[in-house]
Amino acid sequence: MRDDEHGCPKCGHTETEIDEISTTGSGLSKMFDIQNRRFHVVSCTSCGYSELYKGQSSGDMVDLFLG
Repeated sequence: MRDDEHGCPKCGHTETEIDEISTTGSGLSKMFDIQNRRFHVVSCTSCGYSELYKGQSSGDMVDLFLG
């Protein structure tokens, strides 16, 4: 892939899916299984490569993922 092309960092594909996951932190939240951390997951629809983003809107996340 040339430097001026954008897309998935692994395969160059430009279509993505966006999902959300929740995870536990450390300490008491881990002990009581309280899922207090939220992340957006941007995944390539071709190869499945995924990146996690915290605290950004979905439009910005896709821009970061695709370059």
